Amino acid sequence: MPAQQRELGRLSALAVYRRVEGAGRLERRRRGAPLPGGRKRAKARPRRGRAGGGGPEPEAPPQPAATPGSGPAELRVEPRPGGAVAVPEEKPPDGPAAIPAGPRAAGEDGGGGVSGLLRRLGRVEDSRQRAAELFRWLLAPVAPSEFLRQHWERAPLLVRRGDPGYYAGLFSTADLDAALRGGEVHFGTHLDVTSYAEGVRETHNPSGRALPAVVWDFYQNGCSLRLLCPQAFSPTVWHFLSILQEQFGSMVGANTYLTPPGTQGFAPHYDDIEAFVLQLEGKKHWRVYRPRTDAEVLPQLPSANLTQAELGEPVLETVLEAGDLLYFPRGFIHQGDCFPDSHSLHITVSSYQRNSWGDLLEKLLPAALQMALEEDVEYRRGLPMDYLGYMGVANSDAVDARRTAFMEKVKSLIKRLVDYAPIDAAVDQMGKSFLHDCLPPVLTQSEKARSIYGFPARWQDGGPHDVDIEITKDTEIRLLCHGIVRLCNEEAGVMLYYTTENSRVYHKEEPKFLELDPEYIDSIEFLLSSYPNHVSVGNLPCETLEEKISLATLLFEKGILTTKKPLVQV
Repeated sequence: MPAQQRELGRLSALAVYRRVEGAGRLERRRRGAPLPGGRKRAKARPRRGRAGGGGPEPEAPPQPAATPGSGPAELRVEPRPGGAVAVPEEKPPDGPAAIPAGPRAAGEDGGGGVSGLLRRLGRVEDSRQRAAELFRWLLAPVAPSEFLRQHWERAPLLVRRGDPGYYAGLFSTADLDAALRGGEVHFGTHLDVTSYAEGVRETHNPSGRALPAVVWDFYQNGCSLRLLCPQAFSPTVWHFLSILQEQFGSMVGANTYLTPPGTQGFAPHYDDIEAFVLQLEGKKHWRVYRPRTDAEVLPQLPSANLTQAELGEPVLETVLEAGDLLYFPRGFIHQGDCFPDSHSLHITVSSYQRNSWGDLLEKLLPAALQMALEEDVEYRRGLPMDYLGYMGVANSDAVDARRTAFMEKVKSLIKRLVDYAPIDAAVDQMGKSFLHDCLPPVLTQSEKARSIYGFPARWQDGGPHDVDIEITKDTEIRLLCHGIVRLCNEEAGVMLYYTTENSRVYHKEEPKFLELDPEYIDSIEFLLSSYPNHVSVGNLPCETLEEKISLATLLFEKGILTTKKPLVQV
């Protein structure tokens, strides 16, 4: 086909697929509706939770890391209007699954790529320490304490590393191409095709599968590509996020953005998440602006697309190159564009969506009012017969003793409400939502061998072999990781929520839980407090040995527990 005809064909296709994004469109994940936290405990034997889940699936071997650069340099901190920005001195120029064990990679203790880093973290016994070390690596050379004190929810942070291989192995354009060739990427669900030109932000998503020939043709014609769920297609991104989520105690998600040279894919806007921009390939010109009003500071919802006329002067303007990091809090307006000489690939790691004090109170206050109504007659007394005559907006300026008394009564009842607030139960509901949001854990080879996921049950020689899970009072056990379970005391009973059967796709599965008798609560708490140490099944605080073995077997079958040694030697 002649080049001119081909170009006309593409323009025609764009016209068919084009839809201008409305100003009110909000792209955000929705959390599940809160459940009231009650005090009642229903008696029930340990039960298996809802079926299914993302479940275990093997992880591909880590790709070799690129040769690291000379590592992070000393910082000089330059005061800026939006807060300090870390910039290095000039210097010369990688459901549960198992990660393969391997030799220690050269330079993995420093900034030599992600694959070696994840292997090293796999040797750390405590999942909380793994998360803390990954967070430290993400911010390096800025100390986490400095970041939390000066930047978190306050001001942008720019880290220039001068090390193009710092994120090597995490995600690449080759990984995006491989995902497209896998045939499971769908427009709209997983991939957005976007553009922003002459002040107009457009989405050009066809329907159906995102096949390479179509996707790369869009890119070649100046469209940006946003992969909405890279963790579903990249085992390395999945592994990375699954560790980091325990540091934040809040869902950690990611999008990747591939932008052609000389283009911009998105209008200026602000988000409802804390954003960590990791520049993977190429370079990108960024401008970051303060929230325009107090109402836009740490917002609960993202903004509509903004125009250039609505922006002031940027608080930070910079060019990110491979290996650099840019953080900005929710509410900070931002936009990024590419220079004509380079494409850009970055991954935005995000957290803290709907994880504020206000979100906790949304769960707490209705439960507190429910308890107050049940237990305090003052909340059940009737309103004055004539209150409609002196209360309401029409009477707001009236001087009336009855209004004063009414307002004082309301204030008194609100003040007393705190006495009925089930704070711990509300926090548990936040934890329950978090566990539903979580990615399933990624196991090391050692963890897999000591868990249900490496149990050697199989069909062989005409029948099943090694099927029996033989746990005894001397079997030493521990939780797979600390953040894997959450006890919630609900109206229906005591529920143990867990993450091992979650999906890599956000909320593809319903929350997974086990319903427990109250007498098992002490054993769950014992396992939590003992972590990361192993404990003998015989030391679980259940009444009988049968109950101890029954509980341990159930938790092992759900992937929640590992044993100190494999139950079956293969």
